[in-house]
Amino acid sequence: MKIKLFLISLLILSSCATTRVNKEVEGVYEIACGKCIYKMTGDECDIAVLINGKHYYVEGSDISDHGNEHAEDGLCNSSRKAQIKGKIKFGIFMAEYVKIIEE
Repeated sequence: MKIKLFLISLLILSSCATTRVNKEVEGVYEIACGKCIYKMTGDECDIAVLINGKHYYVEGSDISDHGNEHAEDGLCNSSRKAQIKGKIKFGIFMAEYVKIIEE
């Protein structure tokens, strides 16, 4: 019984630890306003990225850095493709760069 509890505890701790590990991300991903488009929690319009089916708020790039967020093609009204590079850390995408791809 003690061995089972130890193994279960070890499994829980290792799964929690993986969320803290820096995960490098680079490529083309969808970005938009986390609040307006992705319906994420928050009080303000902030940029978010969709990576492997999960939304992450972005640190290091402001939504207004990518034009008027409330314009017809702004990030509060539509999602856009962007070239991104950074790390996922503590559930936040820490951006080295975010550049919208003009279509």
